[in-house]
Amino acid sequence: MRSVQFYTRANGQVPVQEFLDSLPAKTARKVTWTLELVERLERVPSEYLKKLSGTDDIWEVRVQTSGLAIRLLGFFDTGKFVILTNGFSKKSEKTPVQEITLAEERKNDYFRRKELHP
Repeated sequence: MRSVQFYTRANGQVPVQEFLDSLPAKTARKVTWTLELVERLERVPSEYLKKLSGTDDIWEVRVQTSGLAIRLLGFFDTGKFVILTNGFSKKSEKTPVQEITLAEERKNDYFRRKELHP
């Protein structure tokens, strides 16, 4: 079983929580439902969780609701923790490079700080 957690900046801010708080209630409920699937299902269908090719092991939680494509990016820590780094509304076919870069930067920050404070 997996555990979904949100990346926390060194200053205590939680970007994914801030993003989720900005969503309409119905959309936020659909995102929460999808995150529960990621936690509970041993094999999550790629409709909901997919590795982004050409990245530093960044994964995408995919939520489709009311014509909106919501994406949460993150990575795995020790295989059982999914650390979500950032979220956005997807407006095109490709995932924006700046969102992938941000996820990779936050992943590196997460592991650097984890190493300093195990």
